[in-house]
Amino acid sequence: MHRRRRTALTVSAALLVAAPLLAACSNEAHPGAAAVVGDERISMAQLQSRVNEVRTAQQKATAKSGDYAQAVEKTGGLTRDTLQSMVFDRVLHQAAEDAGVTVTRKEIQDRRALMQQQAGGAEGLETALLQQYNIPPSRIDDALSTDIQAQKLAQSLGADLETADGQQAFSKVLSDASRSLDVDLNPRYGAWDVAKSSRADAPTPWLRQVSGSKEA
Repeated sequence: MHRRRRTALTVSAALLVAAPLLAACSNEAHPGAAAVVGDERISMAQLQSRVNEVRTAQQKATAKSGDYAQAVEKTGGLTRDTLQSMVFDRVLHQAAEDAGVTVTRKEIQDRRALMQQQAGGAEGLETALLQQYNIPPSRIDDALSTDIQAQKLAQSLGADLETADGQQAFSKVLSDASRSLDVDLNPRYGAWDVAKSSRADAPTPWLRQVSGSKEA
């Protein structure tokens, strides 16, 4: 795939945090919610459904090779990464909406056709996106829409994502959108870092206290 045409996908993937799942209680302020983004509630059921889509696609893709267990092992942080993606997409959409950026169906279709050609066909594209970004076939159009939206947002800002200044300008509008949406994650998935517009593990001072006691 062309480097610039997968910029947003790369940006999204780079923001994913692969860290141990925190065994915390459910968010008491939003019981049953994995996250609350503005007025939108992402339920635990919605999150699990998205995770299941990826697992089903992985199982199908590895049916002949028998490498499903290996695929699962490589994506051990899938639930956290999926929630990161779900929240990030909403933050990006808000930033794009604030900037007056929209994406048409034709733009998505044209992008998909081009990427399929570059990947050697529809199956090649599906395999690449699943393996590299945990994007199942059923979510490809959504992912491409996000990709286009990010690129058009960067263009509207005059930000070149290949440069540090461009990345900083792009990050700022995402940070502003995160702040306006008041993103709230269920503590078991950490917390939302407004400055980086990404999920971060919640601090666990009790771990340091226990460790310190043992050392003493």
